[in-house]
Amino acid sequence: MNAQVARDGHADSQYVFSVPALTTVPVEGSDKLFPVRRIYCVGRNFAAHAVEMGHDPSKEPPFFFQKNADNILLAGNDFPYPPKSNDVHFEVEMVIAIGTGGKDISQENALDHVFGYAVGLDMTRRDLQGEAKDLRRPWEIGKAFEHSAPCSAIVPASKIGHPSAGEIWVDVDGTRRQTGDLNQMIWKTPEIIAYLSGLFVLAPGDLIFSGTPGGVGGIQPGNLMHAFVEGVGELKVRVS
Repeated sequence: MNAQVARDGHADSQYVFSVPALTTVPVEGSDKLFPVRRIYCVGRNFAAHAVEMGHDPSKEPPFFFQKNADNILLAGNDFPYPPKSNDVHFEVEMVIAIGTGGKDISQENALDHVFGYAVGLDMTRRDLQGEAKDLRRPWEIGKAFEHSAPCSAIVPASKIGHPSAGEIWVDVDGTRRQTGDLNQMIWKTPEIIAYLSGLFVLAPGDLIFSGTPGGVGGIQPGNLMHAFVEGVGELKVRVS
């Protein structure tokens, strides 16, 4: 299924150019689509990954960066190896799909705002991200490029609840490369939503990539990435 559908049926004469297509993600077990508004990503939310990136996880409040909605790549599509990079990494993550928005959401009420969950890959041009870090520049060049947010269908929380523990891993060509457990997240789902909603007004259609365990690594054209989050599902993506 293609991630793009028409935004509306208004005549082209209302706009100076054709209206951009709306990015959507399928909802598992339904013919409904989840329209994507924004993509937030939690940085270094597993201690092992923070350490492998050279940071002390005990000293950091949560921080966030963004990808663009049209960076979504749906299951069944190849991930084209991006230009200007020789070191592209996978990062498996549980994706939180927001169904009702708000600001300054309390931790106690945070899960009421979740529509569902998906399996995601935060694809990263690690060499370009590293250059940006060294120069104290934003990360978008390493994080927010085309097809950099592979995502499975969204599974409604009404069917699976709110996963807080369980395996999260990725295999590349059948070899386990990254593994962890959702209970290792430093900032849990309610805390992420509460903190993020104090910085931004969350809205229906927002996706939150909730962080990755240790073991991130590089891929090459021809590799098959197989990502899994227990209680949520799996995602297979071929690198082309």
